[in-house]
This record gives sequence, structure tokens and C-alpha cells, in this order.
Amino acid sequence: MAFDPLQTAGLVLGFFGMVGTLATALLPQWRVSAFVGSNIIVFERVWEGLWMNCIRQVKVRLQCKFYNSLLALPPDLEAARALMCVAVALCLIALLIGICGMRKIQCTGANERVKAYLLGTSGVLFILTGIFVLIPVSWTANTIIRDFYNPAIHIGQKRELGAALFLGWASTAVLFIGGGLLCGFCCCNRKKQKHRYPAAGHPAPHTDKGQQNRTVLSKTSTSYV
Repeated sequence: MAFDPLQTAGLVLGFFGMVGTLATALLPQWRVSAFVGSNIIVFERVWEGLWMNCIRQVKVRLQCKFYNSLLALPPDLEAARALMCVAVALCLIALLIGICGMRKIQCTGANERVKAYLLGTSGVLFILTGIFVLIPVSWTANTIIRDFYNPAIHIGQKRELGAALFLGWASTAVLFIGGGLLCGFCCCNRKKQKHRYPAAGHPAPHTDKGQQNRTVLSKTSTSYV
């Protein structure tokens, strides 16, 4: 294949996107405590994630606690959990399919068309994973910003954007780029095969060598008579 660097770059970016997606789902820094107004002395820092919340006080180590009940969580947090779990699973499947479509992997034989379709499928799944990551991250960020500027919410309950959200946006961009490279590789491979093989409705002209030889011999024998 003439586009080996393209598929390699796509799979490498997909792998980094999978790592970023997993880290985004596990990190507790989705919502962090905001120090605004008269609250300028930092006595404690609060982190809220999908699976746990953490509190770090002055001269005290970080203390984290998993959420006790799944049913007691707010609906937006439950939806974000579900979407991130689906994103991690999709990203892992996309990476495995992409590895099977590599040129040097012989689990699918040596058929370049099949390998190109596998890489294209992997690219589509990476892009779909990026969408599943983007939805809960952007949704959570919108909720944080809306509550931050809501005067009805107490200053101590206001939150700011955490590092996990920025990591989620970066992972989404990496997944989109990696998936786009793999889809582009699949399209380029299909165009290459169309130029290599003529269409079925326009067969290449075929000449019968035996008929040509007989015609030449008959003309030669006629010229000596």
C-alpha cells in the first residue's frame, strides 16, 4: 500500500484518543471549586467527577469518596457516565479493528480491499467515539457556566471548569483527526483500485493471437502463388 504512513498516523492518534478518553472518564476534575468574591483564602479545594468527589484541605492529604448510590445521582451525571462508558468501549473496538486492517497483520489475509474497509470502519468508529465524548463534556461545561453566572446560587456552590473537561476536548479533536485520516485512507485506496482495474461494463479490447498468425500466414502464401 502506498498510504502506509496515513494509516499508521490514524491508528496512533486513535490510540492517544483512547487513552485521553479513558483518562477523562476516570479523572475527578470535571467540576472544581471556584474562589470568587470574598472567598479568596483557600481552605479546601473540591473536585467532582463522574465516579467520585475529592476534597483537599490545607495540610491534609487528598481525600476521595465514591458515590454511594447510582440511583441517587442527578440525571445529567448518569447520562454522562453512560456516554463515557460507551465511548471507551467504541474506541477500544475501533482500535482492534484498525490493527486487524494493518498491512502486516495477516489475520484477514492479503486482500487489500478488505483491509481498507476495516480501516475505514475503524475511522468511522473513532469519529463516533469523539462525538460520544464531546456530548457529556460540552454538556457539563455548559451547566457549570450557567450556574456560575446564576445569582441565585451561593458563591460556595459555584464551580469552574476542571482539567478533565479540557482533556476531553483535546481527546475529541485527536479522535476526529485520527478517524478522518483512516477514512481518507479508505477512500484513496478505493480510487486507486478503480484506476487499476477497468470497469465491468467496458472490457479491455482482446485480440486473438492465433487468428492474427493465421491471417499473416494466409497473406504470405497468397503472395507466392
